[in-house]
Amino acid sequence: MTDLSTFPITRKWPARHADRIQLYSLPTPNGVKVSIMLEETGLPYEPHLVSFDSNDQMSPEFLSLNPNNKIPAIIDPNGPGSKPLPLFESGAILLYLADKSGRFMPADPALRYETIQWLMFQMGGIGPMFGQVGFFHKFAGKDYEDKRPRDRYVQETRRLLGVLDVRLENREWIMGKDYTIADIATFPWVRNLIGFYGAGDLVSIADFPHVTRALDAFLVRPAVVKGLDIPHP
Repeated sequence: MTDLSTFPITRKWPARHADRIQLYSLPTPNGVKVSIMLEETGLPYEPHLVSFDSNDQMSPEFLSLNPNNKIPAIIDPNGPGSKPLPLFESGAILLYLADKSGRFMPADPALRYETIQWLMFQMGGIGPMFGQVGFFHKFAGKDYEDKRPRDRYVQETRRLLGVLDVRLENREWIMGKDYTIADIATFPWVRNLIGFYGAGDLVSIADFPHVTRALDAFLVRPAVVKGLDIPHP
């Protein structure tokens, strides 16, 4: 039986199934990337809710796993060399789970790097820029009289959506006919932009029909439907 007691985070979130991947997360766009990936691969895991309402992400136990105080994070009790592997950053976790499962990542080296390229496009562009739109449209930033910051992020979001729309024009998914971690990383953010942030009209989402078509296909996948609500708040 794997012993995870050496990880301080397990004192706050005890592992009932220590032989499974331990997921510490919340159903945010970054968080659900990993729950969806775990559901898609069928890898056994145990989810733990990290509540922002009670500042769980700032607790010493959580910081012992991720000093950057962001979700998601995991511990795989059966990591490389059969040793436990702690890991944070959603993109790094997706890459790890793709390698571990042998799924949702092309085997061809050139296509693998192309997939990583689009994963980085989400991590460095779509996530941060869409998040700023959310801040200035829905949260505290909406009260700023000066709308230039909001409009700057709206324009950049539209530019990124345009890049993605062109990519999807003649492709089912970002990498073509095959669904990959690039899609798993990207479409939770598109969903959040339109839904939770309520910014669909603000960014004129109808101007990007290939993005919305792929989003619709993403949202009906059974693993996505389930993963979007894990860990359940």
